[in-house]
Amino acid sequence: MNEKNVKADKGESLLKGTLILTIAGVVVKVIGSLNWIFVSRILGGEGIGLYQMAFPIYFFALSVSTAGVPVAISIITAERVALKDILGAKRVFKVSMSLMFVTGIVFSLLTYLGAQWLIDLHFIRDPRAYWSVVALAPAIFFVTLLASSRGYLQGWQRMTPTAVSQIVEQIFRVITMIMFASLFLPYGLDYAAAGASLGAFAGAVTGLIVLVYFHWKLEKDIVQEFGKNLKPLPDTPKTSNWSIIKRIFALSLPVSAASIMLPVVSNLDLAIVPQRLEVAGYSVNEATELFGYLTGMAVPLVNLATILTASLAVSLVPAISKARALHDAKMVFSQTASGVRISNAVCFPAFVIVFILATPIASLIYNAPAAGPAIMVSAVSIVLLGLHQVSTAVLQGLGHPSIPMINMIIAAVAKVILNWTLTAQPSLGIMGAAWATAADMGVAAVVNMYFIYRYIGYRMELPQFLKTIIAAAVMAAAVWYFYDYTIAALGSNVIATFGSCLVGFAVYLAVLLLIGGMLEEDMARIPMIGRFGIKAMYKLGVYKGTQAK
Repeated sequence: MNEKNVKADKGESLLKGTLILTIAGVVVKVIGSLNWIFVSRILGGEGIGLYQMAFPIYFFALSVSTAGVPVAISIITAERVALKDILGAKRVFKVSMSLMFVTGIVFSLLTYLGAQWLIDLHFIRDPRAYWSVVALAPAIFFVTLLASSRGYLQGWQRMTPTAVSQIVEQIFRVITMIMFASLFLPYGLDYAAAGASLGAFAGAVTGLIVLVYFHWKLEKDIVQEFGKNLKPLPDTPKTSNWSIIKRIFALSLPVSAASIMLPVVSNLDLAIVPQRLEVAGYSVNEATELFGYLTGMAVPLVNLATILTASLAVSLVPAISKARALHDAKMVFSQTASGVRISNAVCFPAFVIVFILATPIASLIYNAPAAGPAIMVSAVSIVLLGLHQVSTAVLQGLGHPSIPMINMIIAAVAKVILNWTLTAQPSLGIMGAAWATAADMGVAAVVNMYFIYRYIGYRMELPQFLKTIIAAAVMAAAVWYFYDYTIAALGSNVIATFGSCLVGFAVYLAVLLLIGGMLEEDMARIPMIGRFGIKAMYKLGVYKGTQAK
């Protein structure tokens, strides 16, 4: 096997895992969207309101108990596996599961016992939400175990268990929500909302059962590769349980703090943006509507466009950790460069689609063409968020999770300042808030990239970056002209929008390949179609040299 093939083999698991997680993410979102249609019909607005009063309490308890844990466990496990310290990897899993067992019980009990207290102190305004909080409490215990289990398997660079368990978890969650909401509805909306809340428990339990199977499968593979009688590595001192726990906390706490920053920033937006829109001259109702355009329509589109880069980030963390543990600086550099190239290659066409077709998309999906300006400006966040996700994963894999957290705080301060100043400008309004959000992602991404350069000497490859921009620019022109021509000829926004997306992506891919915007090593990493793509590129003369057999 030549060097080129070795590189492809090393990198294949990264992109394969990314694609598996991306597909799972899309499936989960589709199932979740369909679920809300049915549950909303059963519970109505009031019942959904009761469910939503309880869910933030559950989400907060879950964030405190599990956020950052999968990342920490995957990093430590990947390091042990890279060094062939299989017993060490297993000890990490046992210790982390014990830790999560205790944490899960504590936070489940706190949620259960604190439900009435939250109502008495008016944190939850409607006392009918009590049973929903109680119904969600046991799910916290099982989800904490789920998080630890997923992190361990990700450390082995096995992303299929996470993907399959996410889908199964969502399916059983939806079935349980619909079934119990319907069964309990005759007893009152409070019980029906509690029935819907039981979906989190059912989903977590079934997801955990799925992971038990994948753990059994992993054990079989370990026995096959390393034998039944595993022995400690020579000259490797045994790490104490307390040292493993301290390492898990050291890695997970910064990630947890960063994840908590997201709702904090959202609450700051809620406090600042509507108020500053009123300063810009909008009425209270207009400010509320514009705020909804940004947070309820533009931001979800940005998150949807970066599903692949979010999955890529999950795959990158153990891949970088493994290479770092082996002191393989070239592989660390290669994985980082590949991650950034893939992020740009995916996010730029998504940016073009959302930017050029902002108003048509707003009309098609939300029936709200007035949301077009907010969506158009928010499209810039797609490229920046993708880079932020990848750069954060690289720094976490390098063992520096606190740097992205600090950068997020710096970026949040910049966002608050820009929100305060730009949103109050009558010429900008909600677009000022959208620019502030883009700046938030941009500042965090740029500072992350600076630290990546400091640690491994990587800086974005300018020639590849320019080729991506050129392909995106040609795509933008194609999308623009095709939409205008189709809407004038047929008058159908649906056909014009979908047609423009298909034509745009085809043009982008063709231009990117023809100008050499996709490297052969990246093409080789694409599961199934990569090999055939390379052969086609050799025949077209895009790739030069000796074609690999």
